[in-house]
Amino acid sequence: MSKAQQTLVEALTGSASKKRMKHRRLKDHGAKYGISVGGVGIIFAVFLIMFFLLYVVLPMFIPASMQKHSEMTVPGGIQDKTLHYAMDDYKQVAVRLTESGRILGFSNDNAQVLLDTQVPTQGAKVTSFTLVNEAKNEFAYGLSDGRVLLGSIRFEVSYPNDVRTVMPLVEWPYGEAGKRLSDKPIQRLAVRDGSSSLMVISQSLPTEPLSLRTFSKESSFLTETVELAPDSESQLATKLIADRILLDGRMRHLVLVSAQGEAHYYNIADIEQPELLQKLRLVPVGETITSARFLTGNVSMMLGTDKGRILQWFPVRDQNNQFALQQIRQFQRGDSAVLALGVEDARKGFAVGDASGMFNLFYATSERHLRSKQISDKPINFIRFAPRANGALVETADGRLISYDIENAHPEVSMSSLWSKVWYEGYSEPTYTWQSSSGTSDFEPKFSLTPLTFGTIKAALYSMLFAVPIAIFAAIYTAFFMDKKTRQWIKPSVELIEALPTVILGFLAGLWLAPYMEANLPGFFAIIFVVPLGILLFGFAWSKLPEQWRLKVPVGRRAVLMIPVVILLGWVSMSLSMPIEQAFFEGDMRHWLTHSAGIDFDQRNAMVIGFAMGFALIPTIFSVAEDAIYSVPAYLINGSYALGASGWQTLAGVVLPTASPGIFSAIMLGFGRGVGETMIVLMASGNTPLMDVNLFEGMRTLSANLAVEMGETEVDSSHYRVLFLAGLVLFIFTFFFNTLAEVVRQKMRRKYGSL
Repeated sequence: MSKAQQTLVEALTGSASKKRMKHRRLKDHGAKYGISVGGVGIIFAVFLIMFFLLYVVLPMFIPASMQKHSEMTVPGGIQDKTLHYAMDDYKQVAVRLTESGRILGFSNDNAQVLLDTQVPTQGAKVTSFTLVNEAKNEFAYGLSDGRVLLGSIRFEVSYPNDVRTVMPLVEWPYGEAGKRLSDKPIQRLAVRDGSSSLMVISQSLPTEPLSLRTFSKESSFLTETVELAPDSESQLATKLIADRILLDGRMRHLVLVSAQGEAHYYNIADIEQPELLQKLRLVPVGETITSARFLTGNVSMMLGTDKGRILQWFPVRDQNNQFALQQIRQFQRGDSAVLALGVEDARKGFAVGDASGMFNLFYATSERHLRSKQISDKPINFIRFAPRANGALVETADGRLISYDIENAHPEVSMSSLWSKVWYEGYSEPTYTWQSSSGTSDFEPKFSLTPLTFGTIKAALYSMLFAVPIAIFAAIYTAFFMDKKTRQWIKPSVELIEALPTVILGFLAGLWLAPYMEANLPGFFAIIFVVPLGILLFGFAWSKLPEQWRLKVPVGRRAVLMIPVVILLGWVSMSLSMPIEQAFFEGDMRHWLTHSAGIDFDQRNAMVIGFAMGFALIPTIFSVAEDAIYSVPAYLINGSYALGASGWQTLAGVVLPTASPGIFSAIMLGFGRGVGETMIVLMASGNTPLMDVNLFEGMRTLSANLAVEMGETEVDSSHYRVLFLAGLVLFIFTFFFNTLAEVVRQKMRRKYGSL
């Protein structure tokens, strides 16, 4: 063996070689396990995020729970019929109002009597009763001598020796004498108390006209008491023998209902000229109404029948802009007669007690049945919710009064209310609506995620329509036709755009681009035609130049000459905006779109988002696609040239098929970023949750909605959890499309990998 061979063997098998191989194996194993741990860690982190989102979201879909708090004999006995129960916020004390005029306050824990008084009837008898405002425990008695007495229950809280003590008080805000309305007993009564006026509707006999009266509230400067001064009065004659008088909360509409289900619906906005709007039947023939209540807000009527059905009716505007009552929903969990209806004070929830002793808990807007419980084998007479809807009093026909603790945090959320059309109070038809807050406690939360999801897709698609053609064609030219020296500064320059903060792009789009686009709308549409046509004309003119002139600019650098040409063509397009507007759009394209074409126009619209967010997506798509095209092996390109193919034939037949997995990945990566983009759509879209593909209207996306509302929502509220659900939807959305993109990319790689 020669010396050279000995040296080679020593180098390959000697101690130094073994040491190097040992270090290499250590590095290989370190890299292998490090990458594996990192990959698993990333997957674990992604799933941890998903599980956290699920942890916050799932409580919305858990059914309500009920636990018995206490049970007692009905204070005062059931021989004296219950008219109303009131309960304090802490569920410590309750008050019972009876048909004889007795008012009993008692402990909700041990039935200890805390208040026992009588309605100051001054010798008259109670002939009717109505709730004025259930949430405020305001009520009114009609008396046999024709007087109406208005009262309220208040709970006084004190802390002697650091122990919370609640005492019930009865007040008569307009005096204990009441208001005399007639010389005859008042058999039917409805009262509403507004901020500056009070309305009383009464009837002495079923065959007599109804008396409609309004009173103005006058405050005494000296005593600070409020007195009622007669304002307007009229009579309403009707042939319907009404068992119930239902007056809405705004004192504009009146519904007279008979037990057989016939109803007359009146507009009493002008009390002196009541207008009959509708005669209708609320239940089928053969079915009778056994209970009737307004939901909170006094708009929706809930009617219980002897067949166990609960029907929801409320006024809907028709094609003539007139109100008409319409049945919206129905609920049923049995065929026993509905005897008791209890409604929540601040939400659209209600409870049903039937003749079989079954208690059912529902929520109207979401159409959810939340809980069933067999309370007794006797009928349920009365149900009253606690003010915070976290408890209820249930009175049964055998004289028991049972107090329950209720856990029912998120009844307004269901899969139907999140993704399907919902018919909300005051709306003329079912809609997809997102409106999470309002200035009134009677508001129905509207948590439809459909318009937000639609807006997310709309924003992403319009921005992709702008970004994909520019980015892909730019990537093709830069990677395949441009010379290396020019590519070295063109590619980093385009990628540098990605470093621009999206908040700056959103700021410019909202405050500069949107009003500028509105003022020059025809010019932006002219760009679509002028720029491509101008480029073709410039290319044709370039081809006609003498060859010695054309050869002075290398082929791979000629695209640089197009920069001033494109700028000039853009300026020409903007200059044509005013002449085009004068010639075709009567001098104002926005006005023409709205009034002549019937297309709604919003300054911050999808077109602005398309330009602004598309500009932000171009670097991402361009960079990935350009790398994919540039990485096509040179031997494939040279082989194509060797077979006589031209540059365009090589591009179409070899380069693009080979690079197609990378190009597809670039497009999907851009789409994923468009779906998750926040600041641009937040500042430039108008944030209107609409279901409209109109290019000239805005949208609200899932990500922008999270940014707008998450900081203002109450922790653990339904709104809070629905926002987390929106985040989960966004997470699933991007995960699904990225997975789909990877599957398609792998299939394309296997298909074209043999080229």
